[in-house]
Amino acid sequence: MKIIFAGTPDFAASHLAALLDQNIHTVVAVYTQPDRPAGRGKKLKPSPVKVLAEQHGLPVMQPASFKSLEDQQLLEACAADLMVVVAYGLILPQVVLDTPRLGCINVHASLLPRWRGAAPIHRALEAGDDKSGVTIMQMEAGLDTGPMLLKAECAIDGDDNGGSLHDKLADIGCEALLEALEGLAENRLVGEVQDDALSNYAPKISKEEARLDWSYSAIKLDLKIRAFNPFPVAFTTLGDERLRVWAAEVEAAHPHQASAGTILKCDSRGIWVACGKGALVLSEIQLPGKKRLPVRAVLNSQAQLFAAGVQLGMSEDASGAS
Repeated sequence: MKIIFAGTPDFAASHLAALLDQNIHTVVAVYTQPDRPAGRGKKLKPSPVKVLAEQHGLPVMQPASFKSLEDQQLLEACAADLMVVVAYGLILPQVVLDTPRLGCINVHASLLPRWRGAAPIHRALEAGDDKSGVTIMQMEAGLDTGPMLLKAECAIDGDDNGGSLHDKLADIGCEALLEALEGLAENRLVGEVQDDALSNYAPKISKEEARLDWSYSAIKLDLKIRAFNPFPVAFTTLGDERLRVWAAEVEAAHPHQASAGTILKCDSRGIWVACGKGALVLSEIQLPGKKRLPVRAVLNSQAQLFAAGVQLGMSEDASGAS
């Protein structure tokens, strides 16, 4: 088949790489988000998908939207059989969905209809789901509402975080995509209608959302820390400074009478913090302007910052840059 590929981040680039490595179908064009400013110099940075496409000499298109007739005509001129969409980041109007002969399919990082929206990996972890997966879906105008063509499932382990689950889903997603393409080429895939009653919305993650509210249970806070590692990274405040929390352990039944956010003690495991229910043992943290480190290493030089009784999360002004 002649395929248009549309995607932007690393998750999408891994799927494009799998498609190119298989060398069965022909990628006639690659669509990705416009280059964005990045880093301290705010220089324009191409997406991982664009970098990979250019390495393979593929034509790259970067429209800001598909509202213009010119962009729609350029896509139509590709004469593609199918458009494969993976974490592209643009809403496709109906005219685009109808352009390829077989329409557009999407690789979605959730077992639909469980999590629809921009951040299914984060939300599955945050909710404490015990499994996730990838759904290959025929796209329609609704938000991740189209018929499901194929699913691949994986377990969410107790030590998984946003990064490790992302990598698991990328691996099984690539395999599922290739399997789905084979099924579409042979006209043997039948779409399954989603049950809307089982769906949840997975909105885009905001940095402020990563603030830890110590009145929550230790279990709930641990889920947030795992979900937001490696982005945007959970944080609390130590005085007026932002303290990033990369990893922690749960002591769900640890008894204490302290107010939420109080440091109970420090030991070889880490910094024990009182939660609304139980305690959280911080095991990997990052002080402002410093590298992320195991708590043991931080305590070796700055134990005085984390004395028993110190209150975390008290500052009202923690909205500045981390």
